Amino acid sequence: MKKRISIGLCICVIGLAITACGPKGPAPSAGSASPQDMLKMLPAEAQGVFFVDVHNAMSIEAVDKAIQDDDNYQKYLEFIEETGIDPKKDIYYMAAAVLSGFAGQGEGGGDGAGVINLKYDPEALLKVIKEKAGENEQEYRETAYQEMAIYLMKEEDGDEGGFAFLDDSNAVVGTETGIKAVIDVVKGQKPDLTENATLSSLLEKTRKDTLLWGAMMVPADASAQAEGNPMLSSLGAVKSVTMNFDYKNGTIMAEINAQSDDAAKNDQIAAALNGIKAFGSMAAAEKPEIGELMNAIIISAVEDGVKISATLPEELLNKLKASAEEK
Repeated sequence: MKKRISIGLCICVIGLAITACGPKGPAPSAGSASPQDMLKMLPAEAQGVFFVDVHNAMSIEAVDKAIQDDDNYQKYLEFIEETGIDPKKDIYYMAAAVLSGFAGQGEGGGDGAGVINLKYDPEALLKVIKEKAGENEQEYRETAYQEMAIYLMKEEDGDEGGFAFLDDSNAVVGTETGIKAVIDVVKGQKPDLTENATLSSLLEKTRKDTLLWGAMMVPADASAQAEGNPMLSSLGAVKSVTMNFDYKNGTIMAEINAQSDDAAKNDQIAAALNGIKAFGSMAAAEKPEIGELMNAIIISAVEDGVKISATLPEELLNKLKASAEEK
């Protein structure tokens, strides 16, 4: 999604921008929704989708410590007081759809939207967002679409993002086009993501018991651009990407799979990435933690593409953070 989404809606700590509407059927209630429920609120024309188990992610001790150590912790507490929303307790899932915005699709970013499943008071949240927009002198406007209110804010660079309240358990944040696409789905005007056979097939390759998972298709024009660049030619063989990120027993586990049916190019991509990894390892002499990081990343060509995996203990992350703070 566009940079404007994250910027314009960072008003509320972790980007709680939202909408107003009535879904086509029983909406997933806060705390009882399933990942499948969330996917059914996203548009079928999506090129990519990402799912975050926010509730479990926020319950991780390391995350809680990071929030309390952050310079913005006081603002976090003020947000809870003003809106009645405690992100650690009241936000459950977020499912985001990328509609456009990949390489080769023109300037100005792309379009997308994220549906958030949470417990909240729409009126209280709207009041806070309006106040923050006024304080930041952001251009603000309201529009209606299919009898639903959409609230939009413009940044200094001209980018615009917004939100709408879908019901008392779900909200959507994104670009105007992305928000309207979600409203079309919940109103029953357009098919949902589960009817996108290609993307649904990719999602079957992900592990849905992890904190974050997702998949995206690589547009043909983006592949063509890569093939036309000698430095990126092998990447043109990649047609899609799936990913999983999880945290267990003090360790972050990540896996990214780039799908391609060209074995020769898969070997080339893996070799190139391992070359970059080897270059990074050169810093290990001065900073051993960099060497540990490089050793934790495994890159290999597999039968149907290229696999990148990493196992990162929290201890290593703390070392990397301390090293970065030394500068």
